[in-house]
Amino acid sequence: MTKTTPTTEQALITVEQVNKSFPLPDGKGEFTVLRQINVRVHSGEVVALLGRSGSGKSTLLRIMAGLIPPSEGQVISNGKRLQGANQDVAMVFQSFALLPWLTVQENVELGLEAQGVSLELRRQRALKAIDLVGLDGFESAYPKELSGGMKQRVGFARAFVIEPQVLFMDEPFSALDVLTAENLRGEIDDLWNAGSFPSKSILIVTHNIEEAVFLADRVIILGANPGRVRGEVVIDLPRPHDRTNPRFKALVDYIYTVMTNPEAEVTGEVTVAQSDAPPEKIKSPYAQIIPHARVGGISGLLELIVEQPESKEDIFKLAQRIQLAVDDLLPILDAAVLLGFAEVTQGDVQLTDIGRDFATTTILRSKDLFRQQVLQNVPMLVSILQTLRERRIGSMRADFFIDLLDEHFPHIEAERQFATAVDWGRYAELFEYDSREERLYLPEPIFAEHRE
Repeated sequence: MTKTTPTTEQALITVEQVNKSFPLPDGKGEFTVLRQINVRVHSGEVVALLGRSGSGKSTLLRIMAGLIPPSEGQVISNGKRLQGANQDVAMVFQSFALLPWLTVQENVELGLEAQGVSLELRRQRALKAIDLVGLDGFESAYPKELSGGMKQRVGFARAFVIEPQVLFMDEPFSALDVLTAENLRGEIDDLWNAGSFPSKSILIVTHNIEEAVFLADRVIILGANPGRVRGEVVIDLPRPHDRTNPRFKALVDYIYTVMTNPEAEVTGEVTVAQSDAPPEKIKSPYAQIIPHARVGGISGLLELIVEQPESKEDIFKLAQRIQLAVDDLLPILDAAVLLGFAEVTQGDVQLTDIGRDFATTTILRSKDLFRQQVLQNVPMLVSILQTLRERRIGSMRADFFIDLLDEHFPHIEAERQFATAVDWGRYAELFEYDSREERLYLPEPIFAEHRE
């Protein structure tokens, strides 16, 4: 089944110049989640919003659903400016969100009951939706009797019964085991390709690149901090999308390439055009984002890559080999690149000379190399060390540094940044951390040298 390219007249939902900011605590300004977002969802297409953690993809989905308002800009749904909940959409969430005291059929009927649909019509439409997702015979079962995959099928049936113009899916397969997720993903794709899907379009939020290429006609790639549209990739494959098609792999590799190169221009072509724009100069060492990756994860990844010819591997194949989701793999890759242990080009990751040394040397030397690279490439760690050295007692409360991070990040992210900095700093033996007192200390030998 090959769909025709939608025209602009068929746009069901249009997002125009949308910004979204949230206030930082204590009135210290705002944290911008989304900036200048322009997106269209057309009739007859599946669109995937693909982005890393921090790209605001779920926030954007909720703005389009009318669950939260934009700070600026507007959403047009079915030709009208959206004000309040979007009646033209239904949503399938990552969590199953079923009411445990209701049966499968009663859970499916909830939305129709809220709309005031008559009892008999509710029953007819619910049974049809239950049959569509393959749960015929389980109408009277309660959620506790169902597996995870069956619970999510109820979630789909509850959305299908509304017969929305656009079905929103927020990472609907991520809470399932691999085999169940693959089975349900394939069944949803089959329904769409057969033309029996109960909505005109699908908008899916995901961080799974292969899932996006498999399901979608267009993949919109979001950048992070703040979330912004970097570009889109048209999945120019006949339906159903065949994973063995060389074009499928080329599209997956291309998206991996641009996802692992935040400064790369998203052209939609197989070859990546690197941006010539110089990186933005960081004014404060506490404004630098440290990838959330533990030293053990970085070291383990490098040890896997160093075993490959030329210490180089295709990122897509690497993710498949170690069965790691993209949101888990990319921060580790980012950390390795930040520390100078690896380079990412054209969808491949290759270790640098110092990265190969780090992956193959002794534990003691690996600590020395890690310390060296941290001091060269991570200004936050350098600033923390300098602050401790400037203190006569060689220590400082953790909340001092978290307050500095609060100036640039929401509090939860500030705490995560601090936790990652502590992990790296302890491994590099730059400082120690007492979690009971919540204080950072210079190690005793360094403190003794500092006092002299």
